[in-house]
Amino acid sequence: MKAPKISLEQWAAFKAVVDEGSFARAADVLNKSQSSVSYTISKMEELLPTPVLEQQGRKAVLTEAGQVLYRKATNLLKEANNVEQSAQLLAKGWEPEVTVAVDLLVDLDPVIRALAAFSKESPSTRIVILETTLSGTDEALIERRADIVLSPKVPPGFLGKPLGEVDMLPVAHPNHALFTLKEGVTEPELRQHRQVVFKDTGIKRQQDAGWLGAEQRWTVNTSATAIKIVKRGLGFAFIPQHMIEDDLNDGALKRIPLVMDARKMLPFYLILSAMENSGPACKALAEKITGQFLKTF
Repeated sequence: MKAPKISLEQWAAFKAVVDEGSFARAADVLNKSQSSVSYTISKMEELLPTPVLEQQGRKAVLTEAGQVLYRKATNLLKEANNVEQSAQLLAKGWEPEVTVAVDLLVDLDPVIRALAAFSKESPSTRIVILETTLSGTDEALIERRADIVLSPKVPPGFLGKPLGEVDMLPVAHPNHALFTLKEGVTEPELRQHRQVVFKDTGIKRQQDAGWLGAEQRWTVNTSATAIKIVKRGLGFAFIPQHMIEDDLNDGALKRIPLVMDARKMLPFYLILSAMENSGPACKALAEKITGQFLKTF
């Protein structure tokens, strides 16, 4: 591959002239003399097949071609800075990739907000998100397939930081037969109806957490599928409240009134698979995730 004729220093001078509107102000920003900036730009223009700047009075203005090249130069300089930043982080032991396993029941919104903040500090760090359920979450942690795990339980041998609770609501379509019963539905009464449950993503141990023992059971991979089935009146399910707020508010789903207004609250935790031996990128992201959940709760 041929080496580029125009250096990053020249593109930086070009961008500074455009941003500041004059060679004099660009020289101040770049901490160079005005003559040096003018010379850099003139040599760059000699190498380009089309003019990129034109003088209008004392102001340097982009030509049509210059507008296109300005956008590309901005991206080029940003990427060059990212490469340098990545080299510095790697020299400090910063991991090139961090994997986060999030149990299906945990709200993803705070995680995504944390990732957005983290990406500004470390844009080159690759992120892998595993969406897991039940023993699949445990396996991701125990087998070190994830660096950070958000789970409703902490397996033996690990330490977890409490982040909050998931309110699992028993819900069904408003016309479901469960709502014809007296106030205060009991567990035996629930077992007489079809329950929609989440499939265990684990391979070694298949769990049935959340299943009440109903003879009629439909198992699904995702919460979105469970919600669709329940909204069609085909069964009931325990679903995290944060996933169905809108459906409850607009009447698409209705909370089943359990006896004694019983609730199913699941605490959840942030767990580092390598614990105190986790790398700096993992720890930095874990801190941001923790901060986002603590804001929420």
